Amino acid sequence: MDKHIGLFGGTFNPPHIGHQIIAQEALKQLKLDEVWWMPSSKPPHKVKDMEVSDEQRIEMIRKAIGNNIQFSLSLLEFERRGPSYTIDTIRLLNQKYPDVNFTFIMGGDMVHSLNSWHEIDELKNLVQFAGVSREGYPFDDHWERYQVKHVEIPHIGISSSFIRSRSKAGVNIRYYIADEVWKHIKENHLYGSNTST
Repeated sequence: MDKHIGLFGGTFNPPHIGHQIIAQEALKQLKLDEVWWMPSSKPPHKVKDMEVSDEQRIEMIRKAIGNNIQFSLSLLEFERRGPSYTIDTIRLLNQKYPDVNFTFIMGGDMVHSLNSWHEIDELKNLVQFAGVSREGYPFDDHWERYQVKHVEIPHIGISSSFIRSRSKAGVNIRYYIADEVWKHIKENHLYGSNTST
């Protein structure tokens, strides 16, 4: 029987409880065997916050995943150079794991941008898309056009940029992120963190 694996991509700068909830709900609702967290190396659509190194992002993801045996970290996009186009990743994974069915997990905002993705018409035939509803991005023809499965989660008004801005302002970020991630940010003074709570 073929394995069914979810690919959860993003910059994860930093990973927060919203990411953990998305991964867990996708795992259960889509009946996945595993979710692979796949941080982007050079996402073509987003400028990274250069205050945090790739190594620090990777370490925070490891801490966010913790001991969940159905979560794992994939560094595939760091193993090749150049922009991280999803189609290149999927082609490589399909070659490497011919007996695995992959589902690419994304937020509702990304569903709305699918028509601008690199080689999207071929990509939609190579991988199943799954989208998480997000406030401000209602269901529209993108979901049907690209056959995006819906993952239902409660509204979580947290983003990585929100956490970075709070941390830089010296405002509490604890409980918005996993405890081990919070400790790592404090101990390494990431995102200008200077608060004790």
